[in-house]
Amino acid sequence: MSTLTKAELIDSVYEKVGFSKKEAADLVELVFENMKEELCKGDSIKISGFGKFRVRQKKSRMGRNPQTGQAMEISARKVLTFTPSRILRDGINGKSSQLPSQVSPGSAGDDDDDAE
Repeated sequence: MSTLTKAELIDSVYEKVGFSKKEAADLVELVFENMKEELCKGDSIKISGFGKFRVRQKKSRMGRNPQTGQAMEISARKVLTFTPSRILRDGINGKSSQLPSQVSPGSAGDDDDDAE
């Protein structure tokens, strides 16, 4: 199992789309910057055939320090969650031969990104 890095993603765009390395890097950076801006505003991002990114507000709650066992308050905070689309979930689990890169244009709205 390996991890896809931003550099590898840029190389993939460079090879598959035919942009120069600089254009591919600028494109990938622009996409990530736009995603970060929207998430920092608290907005959700839905990518058909891939999934949905959401910022959720968690309330403060009581927890315990695992070393001392002492009760302490865990402060309220925002967390980022990702819910994969049904197409991506099925592809990962080998239940579908239709991987996200093979999604036909007419099936873009058929996935269930809101199912949890």
